[in-house]
Amino acid sequence: MGRASTGIPQVLSRIKVGEIKSHPIVIREKTSVYDAIVTLFLEDVGTLYVVNEEGYLQGVVSRKDFLKTALGGADLHKMPVGVIMTRMPQVHMVTEEETILDVVKSLCEHEIDSLPVVRQQGENMYKVVGRVTKTNLARLLLELSEGR
Repeated sequence: MGRASTGIPQVLSRIKVGEIKSHPIVIREKTSVYDAIVTLFLEDVGTLYVVNEEGYLQGVVSRKDFLKTALGGADLHKMPVGVIMTRMPQVHMVTEEETILDVVKSLCEHEIDSLPVVRQQGENMYKVVGRVTKTNLARLLLELSEGR
């Protein structure tokens, strides 16, 4: 156990987010909650990233946010997703240069399922370039266990 436990942090510290990120699913703030839920199901994701016209991160919205809103009896066709999303700067994110170990720590610490991968393009301006999820991490662990 001692050898494996010292090797895992070393391996996870060498692999960068940019190597395992996947395509982000983005929507706009004015998108209705109903349309956002449809996007969530069609894309088979748990979190949507809300961006402005230039692709800069404005917020995130998750399955939990949608469920809470739907149970609250709101008119999902009329309510914009901007009303229910978590807004910047409360959004947790990572860059392509950060390590997988950083991602694991952040996901566990904040008890979330995914993180937007961003490139900073100015003060408080973050372009969404990907996402990293628990599925990305599970796939990586499987590949490492198979020697790939």
